Amino acid sequence: MIVRRRGPSLRVSLTLSYAGFLVVAGAVLFGVGLLALRFVPSGDLFSQSTGGWAPGRGDLTDVFVKYAWWALAALVVVGLVGGWFLSGWMLAPLGRITEVVGLADAGTLHRRIALRGRRNELTDLADAFDDMLDRIERAVAEESRFAANASHELRTPHAVIRTIVEVARADPEERDVDLVLSRIAETNERAIATTEALLDLARAGRTGLAFEPVDLAAVTERVAADARTPGAPATHRPSPTIRVEPGPAVAHGNAALLGQLVSNLVTNAMVHNLSDGGEVAVRTRTAPDGWALLEIANTGPHLDAARVSTLTEPFVRAGDRTRPASDRGVGLGLTIVATIVRSHRGVLRITAREGGGLLVRVALPSA
Repeated sequence: MIVRRRGPSLRVSLTLSYAGFLVVAGAVLFGVGLLALRFVPSGDLFSQSTGGWAPGRGDLTDVFVKYAWWALAALVVVGLVGGWFLSGWMLAPLGRITEVVGLADAGTLHRRIALRGRRNELTDLADAFDDMLDRIERAVAEESRFAANASHELRTPHAVIRTIVEVARADPEERDVDLVLSRIAETNERAIATTEALLDLARAGRTGLAFEPVDLAAVTERVAADARTPGAPATHRPSPTIRVEPGPAVAHGNAALLGQLVSNLVTNAMVHNLSDGGEVAVRTRTAPDGWALLEIANTGPHLDAARVSTLTEPFVRAGDRTRPASDRGVGLGLTIVATIVRSHRGVLRITAREGGGLLVRVALPSA
């Protein structure tokens, strides 16, 4: 934090500036008057119109200097008094801005400046600060909701393990050690997956990442090849058929994060598919406007639009909770995707397909 010594207020500085400007302007006029008097002849003059004496340069100079000093003194008073009121009127919006900033610093984020008047530098500053408060308030609300959901998701596996252990201890004669260990291992794996997803989400939201040209077609082919291997992703159902249509699409982004984005989308499409395997179609291409496009469509159950609009929120799952835990995921896959797209200044659109399943479109800046 920078420690600064207390200086004059902005109102005092503006007042002194106004007064100083008037004094300088008066001094210039004073100098111009003296220069003009040089053209008046010196000594006593004879007036032909009146036939008598007329004032010369010395007389006019004495009178001019006398009243010029009084005029300069009046300009100083007018500059100080008028500048004080004028600067106060001009800086009044800053008082409103300072008040809202102080409330925001105290944790009150719902207040807005809402400065009235035509557009100028102060209204632009107030509008920019209101926009910043809007973003901060949304971010704080999302972080609070995410923290509550994360604590619940991380607490649930431990509660399940504790229940399993307590039940096993209560009935030592009838307990099946292999079954208990199997359930504990499955629950522990789920907790590990949730923790890793949270770490991936924090990594995806970082700034200052190294960007480079990334061939989306090559990334999708590699991810699809990995997904076709046995047991990836692990489900209790037949693996869906993966069809890749690699078109030219070179995005400007972080290679690791874009690889994770494609992997999450393919995994999500495979997990939330039909019971008989279904199909996953992956396509990359370059849009006419130059954006690199990635489209992933999968078969699956019918989803309504309201449900689809919430899929990018943390721990929201589209699948049926009666399915095995390994088939449901941790509910952070699309949240991580949305964060990666946002960090790349891209566009993410998720829509429900008429025949069931999802269609995900990702538009990224082209390299």
